[in-house]
Amino acid sequence: QGLKPIVSTESPAPIFGTTSKLASDLPGADSFLANNKVPDLQKIFQKADGVPVHLKRGVPDKLLYRTTMALTIGGTIYCLIALYMASQPRHQ
Repeated sequence: QGLKPIVSTESPAPIFGTTSKLASDLPGADSFLANNKVPDLQKIFQKADGVPVHLKRGVPDKLLYRTTMALTIGGTIYCLIALYMASQPRHQ
């Protein structure tokens, strides 16, 4: 049989028959790239003004934060009351 190459020298057949497209060839790519808000948001979030990251965007963030804290505290109180009521024996 002689010596044969271990690795095949032929290129494998393509799995998919489609050609690849560049991002610039896709329709609507220009409109997506024009509305990129990431650099603006990076400027807001990376500003060294002493405000925590979760409150950097002003009133909407404060409203969400306070609502979350209120629901957390309310849920904790409700759980404690439910545990207290469940620990008491029932009166017949």
